[in-house]
Amino acid sequence: MAEKKTVRIVLGVTGSIAAFRAADLASAMGKEGWEVHAVLTADGARFLPALTLAALTHRPVHTSLWEEGEGGRMSHLDLAQTADVVVVAPASADFLARTAHGFAGDVLGAVFLATRAPLVIAPAMNSNMWIHPATQENVKLLSSRGVIWAGPAEGRLACGAEGPGRLAPTTAILGVVKKVLQKGKSR
Repeated sequence: MAEKKTVRIVLGVTGSIAAFRAADLASAMGKEGWEVHAVLTADGARFLPALTLAALTHRPVHTSLWEEGEGGRMSHLDLAQTADVVVVAPASADFLARTAHGFAGDVLGAVFLATRAPLVIAPAMNSNMWIHPATQENVKLLSSRGVIWAGPAEGRLACGAEGPGRLAPTTAILGVVKKVLQKGKSR
């Protein structure tokens, strides 16, 4: 009987007030039995300490493009090549813009460009930022490249505004990832 393969998730966390909710998402992914490798951008680290993600994933958190992996390999390439799914939650407007235009100046951008795994983005930002034509053009461009979206949800935002831009609930993001994994199994 073939051994069941462990699902490897790369969880990217960018600079958004919703970053604290990535801790709940990382925990929920671990409860699914998935191996979670967290990537924290510098802006994301302003909202969520790497230590929190390390404690929840039981793995070091990737924060630098220059980390050395096994055998002298670059860790961002190892992450990109071994991921079953790359999830970015929360994804800021800045991340969407940089990613849409192929910027790879940090570890998360490099993983995004180097992977062949499905890409799931869960945006979180102010409503005006979400509906801005520049952001919507970036969403269209990323969608045309196969990005799968989890949200955003509508509701009260940290800034007090009401509208789209809220990070989707953890259960909704997990549901999207499960569908992506199921689709991968049926190929």
